[in-house]
Amino acid sequence: MKVLHYITLISTLLMMTITSCVSRKNLTYLKYSDKSSGYEQQTGDPTAYVTPAAYKIMPHDNLFIRVVTPDPQWSSLFNVMPVGAGGSVTEESARLFGYPVDDAGYIEIPFVGKVHVAGETLAEIKVELDSIFKNYVTDASITVRLVNNYISVIGEVSIPGQYPITKDRLTIFEAISLAGDLTVYGNRQKLQLIRPSPYGPVIRDFTLSDRSILSSDLYYVMPNDIIYVQPAKGRSFQTNTAVYSLFLTAITSVLVLVEFFR
Repeated sequence: MKVLHYITLISTLLMMTITSCVSRKNLTYLKYSDKSSGYEQQTGDPTAYVTPAAYKIMPHDNLFIRVVTPDPQWSSLFNVMPVGAGGSVTEESARLFGYPVDDAGYIEIPFVGKVHVAGETLAEIKVELDSIFKNYVTDASITVRLVNNYISVIGEVSIPGQYPITKDRLTIFEAISLAGDLTVYGNRQKLQLIRPSPYGPVIRDFTLSDRSILSSDLYYVMPNDIIYVQPAKGRSFQTNTAVYSLFLTAITSVLVLVEFFR
């Protein structure tokens, strides 16, 4: 019976290990550490040094450009997209009739020709287009918008997927909240951000468990960013909990029968 007692004890301990909850420490965001800036701790203003950069257009982006003039005929001449009732523009129509940026960084506008836009912000492109269209029409109102204005959140989040950026400054926490937050198995200590660049994708590691993220250049997301939440170390073990439990139950039952008939 002593053997049976040991078997039961070992099985119970193993089951507790398998089904144990994730440590609260591993689920906590924005903890203080040596990485947290001294200025932040003194003033309580962790974002004082964070200046979100304006997105610069790259090849294969898609721009929505709309020209509005007092004369509707001139407006229709320069717009490749038919304007809906009340002047409304849907996301679908903007994407369908947008101006794709070619490999060399140019867009082609009807009756105007090619305009180089790569490496420029939307505000800079608007200024340039205002100058160009003054040669054709007066009192023209130019609207420039990025059509592919999305982020993607994948990995250990509740609702992975692609989400539109609906404001000028979207933080990393707001982006993750769109995906329903990290699951309990998401590694808050090590995430990855994949950001497009003119030279190819750039991969950056960052953490959400430390307040240093608030003063990082990754605090604000950019269009076309991909946020990857890595699984915690015990994720695969937790995934196979049912298999391990069944295996332990079978082993225990066999040992009990052996001890009983011995």
